[in-house]
Amino acid sequence: MWFFKSSILVWCGVLLVTTVFMAPKSLCEASSFSEPHPHNGKVTPFEPGDPKVPLDGKALQILESGKPYKTQIDSGAGGRGLVVQDVHAPSDVVWGRILDYDNYSKMVPKTVDSRNYDVTKMKPSKKDPLSEIIFTRMKVGLPLLKLEFFIKHLYYPSLNSLTWTLDYTKKSDFDDSCGYWYIIPHPDKPQSWTRVYYSVEVSMFDWIPKFALDFISAKALVDATAWVKKFSELEYQKQGGDTATLTSDESCEEGTTCTQKKKKKKIFNLFKKFRKDSKKAIIDEIQPVSDDVEVSEELEQETLVTWNRIILLTVVTTLTVYNFNLWSTR
Repeated sequence: MWFFKSSILVWCGVLLVTTVFMAPKSLCEASSFSEPHPHNGKVTPFEPGDPKVPLDGKALQILESGKPYKTQIDSGAGGRGLVVQDVHAPSDVVWGRILDYDNYSKMVPKTVDSRNYDVTKMKPSKKDPLSEIIFTRMKVGLPLLKLEFFIKHLYYPSLNSLTWTLDYTKKSDFDDSCGYWYIIPHPDKPQSWTRVYYSVEVSMFDWIPKFALDFISAKALVDATAWVKKFSELEYQKQGGDTATLTSDESCEEGTTCTQKKKKKKIFNLFKKFRKDSKKAIIDEIQPVSDDVEVSEELEQETLVTWNRIILLTVVTTLTVYNFNLWSTR
């Protein structure tokens, strides 16, 4: 009888350890590079091109302040969230950050790994402007949970667009996802400015914890434009910023030479603008980090409460089984 009681306690202990330490891992093993996804798409993919989003005075005021403007667009089956963001960097610099998938883990919040596994160059035409197909394997990390998914990007430079869906030949931890970038030179500012449009739709499996779904839904839109703005502006400053983009109409009017006074004034103005932009870039770099820390702490606290409840439930179950065994041996 002593051996029977001990066996029960041992198996309950194994159950406790398995529940606490192995459950998150089992969730992450759903994705597969060699197995196909359960379906070939549930959400409606985005079309490349101008989203034709009207920006009223209030929207322009928000953008002028440096903040993202959030709105809704019609997707055919309902509304989708869309974010507009002004970035102080040329469009080619912005595209350089967006297409740098192999370095997303260094730029995008919560991304722990990102690598292209296939890139196919296309021959764009007037009928089919598709220029490139990029397949990317990504992994995002949340407290006690990592989600892996496989993306098929379609790049249309002539339409200023990039769209994506899941790669349905691979099994992802997301049930489905699609997204969209639209990047144009700023309509009212110099060539050193860009206007960015971004939208995404994500559908999750039932086994994904609610805190993970809430995090992805609430943060995906704003976080995406925030990191693009931050790293595009940092890259532009690294390249010299506005000091490297003097136009011909800024040259001296006296011919091949200028007066010493005009030279000094131009240099002073450029230096002053450089200091201002550098300060703004530093602030933009620091702010998202503090936001990420705050959100991470909230998620970790919620996750800790969840696992404490699981542990408590397991302990109560163990004691119940043990007491029942003692009662049955009387």
